[in-house]
Parts: sequence; C-alpha cells; structure tokens
Amino acid sequence: MHLWIIPLLPLAGAAINGLLGKRFPKALVNAIALGSTGAAFAYALWVAAQFSGLPTDQIPHIERYATWLSAGSFTVEFGIYLDQLSLVMLLVVTGVGFLIHVYSLGYMAHEGGYYRYFAYLNIFMFFMLTLVLANNYLLMFVGWEGVGLASYLLIGFWFLKKTAADAGKKAFITNRVGDFGFLIALFLLIKHFGTLQYDSLWKLVSRYPVETGAAGVLTAIGLLMLMGATGKSAQIPLYVWLPDAMEGPTPVSALIHAATMVTAGVYMVARSNPIFDRAPEALMAVAVIGTLTAIFAASIGMVQTDIKKVLAYSTISQLGYMFMGCGVAAYSAGIFHLMTHAFFKALLFLSAGSIIHGLGGQQDMRHMGGLRKYLPWTFWCMTIATFTISGFPPLAAFFSKDEILWRTWASGNHVLWLVGVIAAAMTAFYMFRLWFLTFFGEYRGAPSGSEAHGPDAHGEENHGSPHESPMVMVIPLVLLAILSFVGGWVGIPEAMGGHAEFEHFLAPVFQSTTEAVPAATHSSTELMFSAISVGAAAIGFLGAWFLYYKRTDLPGKLAEKAGGFYRLVLDKYRIDELYGAVFIQPLIALSTTVFWKGIDHGLIDRSVDGAAAGANETSDAMRHMQSGNIRSYAGWVAVGAAAVIAFMVWRGVR
Repeated sequence: MHLWIIPLLPLAGAAINGLLGKRFPKALVNAIALGSTGAAFAYALWVAAQFSGLPTDQIPHIERYATWLSAGSFTVEFGIYLDQLSLVMLLVVTGVGFLIHVYSLGYMAHEGGYYRYFAYLNIFMFFMLTLVLANNYLLMFVGWEGVGLASYLLIGFWFLKKTAADAGKKAFITNRVGDFGFLIALFLLIKHFGTLQYDSLWKLVSRYPVETGAAGVLTAIGLLMLMGATGKSAQIPLYVWLPDAMEGPTPVSALIHAATMVTAGVYMVARSNPIFDRAPEALMAVAVIGTLTAIFAASIGMVQTDIKKVLAYSTISQLGYMFMGCGVAAYSAGIFHLMTHAFFKALLFLSAGSIIHGLGGQQDMRHMGGLRKYLPWTFWCMTIATFTISGFPPLAAFFSKDEILWRTWASGNHVLWLVGVIAAAMTAFYMFRLWFLTFFGEYRGAPSGSEAHGPDAHGEENHGSPHESPMVMVIPLVLLAILSFVGGWVGIPEAMGGHAEFEHFLAPVFQSTTEAVPAATHSSTELMFSAISVGAAAIGFLGAWFLYYKRTDLPGKLAEKAGGFYRLVLDKYRIDELYGAVFIQPLIALSTTVFWKGIDHGLIDRSVDGAAAGANETSDAMRHMQSGNIRSYAGWVAVGAAAVIAFMVWRGVR
C-alpha cells in the first residue's frame, strides 16, 4: 500500500512552505498546505478501501522499510503498522485535520506569518501520523515528541505576545514531565522483553500471567505509560497546560483538542491493551484518573466566562471519559468516543472561532448574546455540537458516551459510573450555559458605531456589529455538523436496534480484553441506563435554561452567596498557584541561589576569575623585572649562575 506516502505528504508541505513560503503568494501557500493534507486524506480513504479487502490473516498489515537501530539482538525498524485501530486514527487525523486547514484559510487570512502557520500545521500532521502509524514504541515516541514540539510552535504562534509565548513553554515543559515516565516504560520494555516492535512484543507479553497479586513489571510499565498519557492527554495532575493553550489561534485549538495531540494518550493506552490487561492495578488507575478528571474539569468549566476556556475544560473532561472507558477495559468504547469527540469538539472550537471572528476578537461571553440572528450558520452548527456533546439522542456522542457509562457499570465500578453520570449533567449545564449566553437574549457587546470600530484581532475592519464568517469557514462547520449528527450511528448497540459495527470492527485489536458483556444483560438493562444518562443531560439543560434564559438575575446572586467557594472554582482551584509555590518557585530559588550564585558564580566564576587575577598579578610582577637596564640583567644572570653552581656543589657534596 506504500503507507509511507501518507505522513510524507504533509512533511513535504511543511518543508516547502517553511523554507520557501515567505516568497510565495498566499494562493501558492494555500495550494501546498491544503494540497498535501488533502492528498493525505484522499490516500487514507484509498487505504481504507484496500484494507477492507484484506484477509483476516493479513491484518495487521505491516510495512518494514529499514533497520533504524541495532545493538546485539535489539533492533528497531522504520515501519508502519496498520490495523483497525490505527486506521480509525488515520482517518480522523487526516479528515478533521484537512477541514481545519480549510477553515484556517479564512480565519488566518489577515495574519502575519501566514506561510509559517501552515508550515507548523503540516509538521503537526506529519508527527501525529507518525505516532499513530508507527510499528514500534520508539517510532511512536518520535511522533509523540514531535507533536509536543509542533504544539509549542503553534500555541506560541503569536510569539511577541508574552502570554502566548509562556503558554507554549508551559505546554512543552509539562509534557516533558509526563514523557519522562513514558521513556522509563520503554527502557523497562527493552530490559525485560528485548524489543519495542508491536508484533514481537505482544507475543512475549501474552506469556505473562495477570498480575492479580503483588504488582509486577507490567504494572510498573502500565503506570509509567499512564504518566506519559496524563501529560499528552491533559489528565490530572498534568492537565494544567491545556487551558493556557487557548492563547494560540482558534484553529490550532481545534487541531490540538479535537483530532490530534490530546488523543495521543488515549491511543497509546488502547494500543498497549495487552500490557494493561495483565496489569489490573494500572488499568484501575487509568479509570480512576479519567473519572476524577472528567468531573473536576467539568466543575471548572461551569463558571468560566471565556468561550474558549469553557471548551478547553470541556476537552479535559471528555478525555477523562475516554480514559474511564479504557480503564474498565472497554477500549473500543473509549476509541469510539475519541472519534465522535473529534467531530463535535472540532465543530465547537471552529464555531467559537467563527464567533470570535465575527465579534472582532471578543472571547468573553458576558459581552455576547443574541448572536443567532447575526451568525445563523454558526448558530445552527454550534447548536448541533452543543446537543451532541450533552449526549442527546440520536446524535453521535450519545452513543459513545452512553457506551462508556454502560461498560463502566457492567464492569462493577458503580461509583465511577455515578461520578460519570454527574459529570454528564455538568457537561450539559456548562455547554447550554455557553449556548444561552452566546446566542440568546440581547446583544451585550459594543453597539454599532461606537468603540467597536477599528481593526479586529485578525486584521480585518470591524464595522461595529457582529457578522457571519466567510463561506470558506462555514463549509467546514457544516461538514463537521453532519458528522456530529450521524457519526455515532456506526456504533448503535444491539439493544437499540443497531449492530454495534464499530465495536465489532475493533474487536480483533482488543480480542484478549475483558470488555465483552453478556448479551442478555446488555439487552435487558442498557436501555434503562441510557435513559438515566439522557435524564442527566436534560437536568443540565433545564438548569442552564432556568439560570441563563429564564432568570438571568439569579447566577450573580448565587455566585455572591457562594462567596469564596465560587471564587475558588473561578480561579480553577488555584492549582496553577499551588504548582508555582510547590515546584516552580523552589526550583527557581534553587537554580538562582544555589546553582547560579553559589556554584556557578561563587565557585566556578571565582575560581576562573581568581586564576585570571593571579596570572595577571604574576605577569605584572614579571613585567616590572624587564627594566631595560643591561647592568640589572647582568646582575640577574650572575645571581642565576651562582644559584646553579651552589646547587651543583650541594649535589656533589651529597
């Protein structure tokens, strides 16, 4: 199939635009950026058609190109591993990524560094495709680190803006903390199994028993992998970089949050299912961290006023659901939600970008309102996305989120299920809060003809009243809205009259897992649990309707009554301040006081400076001996000769 062509296409686009794009007209930059990603998506569709015709014994389809590293019996290849899981990721990354590229044509049309932006987008696509198509963990790690680098470049795209530059650094450094754990896990795999190749590794791991007693090597590897996943997929405790990543352009937020980087941790856990299946304690840690993250982030999202910050905490919460699914060994449900999330979260972010674009850069929902009559296309697309993420049938996320909650209950983790249901109600509340504040009531922004005049955040002239985005931005919204509506129909469970095609499609990848639930139990109770999850979404909707549409005076009064607790949640529980006090400030103090002032300046600099000063004083003393007086020189020669003679006599006497 020559699968190497797919990641090579965006890499070529990045290289051409990055090196030569400054001299190109925008039309040529567009053609290269969109042509490379569009061709990658088209080739991925062709690969999917070819894959559907492969015999079972030829799946996974592995292409080996060259030996990368070789040390004794340990070798690492350049190769591609295509199975049902990597095919899903391939289509999501290239498809949603391409739509975000198209949207960017309108959103970034008036920005400086236009060619640089598309070069960064393309390099991001290359590394993400490398990550999901790699046939071994080391090549995955290259893509893993690459998306971290690309995210730093994209989040800090407006590098003259301090908050954007700081956010890029924060994302990069926080991810390195998690990556340390992932790297140690790879070292343990090499030590105990001697390989990082998936096909060889799974055969060796399958010989290990389930570690039901004392934690063993597989538990250690699983926990270290989870550490890496919490960084990349923004889970507790390493989630803090993701809200700050909103400093980048909105299409970047959509790309990072929906289709690429943050899903890498979920993909890695699902890909490593043979390890986690034999390490139940590590698997439970995945479920617990995911569940806690889901409700924790949802609580913060309920009070945020920046539209992108609400969606950022929504992403963290939805990723928590994916981890919850994987943690109860329902890997297919987790990946199912990953796919539907790519559709509706990309739609939410791009719709938010359309609002920000139409308001001249305004992101505060308190200065919006009544926008449905100004931005009708954006309104209807965001409406579909809002109902989808809230879990209303028959939209996509209803089926994927419901499957995760049902599998959690069926696995016996009833407390986790209850927390997940509460988080679902909170999700509906903060999303409909956003919906009502943005599109209903009266417009609360600057009126036409007032201070709203002038250039907006994208370099366009803002004529005072909100306006709909150009069609190059609207068309991707419409396509994503369609996917958000029907994208979950491939996973309708049998209890609801479907055939669970998505689960059956992924079954060969997870065939050794314990995610199967008895059909009788499934059919007899799932409808009841689906009704509970829909009821939770309805409660969230009614709460938002009452507070932000019917009685708009109440939220302020409730916030005032809540007092310090409300301010604590509004300040994101002050976790950033806590990390600053516990980790950052001591590290800065250590580096400045001990290492710089004490060791670098006090020891090294003084040693070097002291040696230089001593040499200077010695040379100065020697310089004064050079008087130019011949009699003085003769005297010194006589003294030296006398000293030599005295030494020789002394040696002779001895």
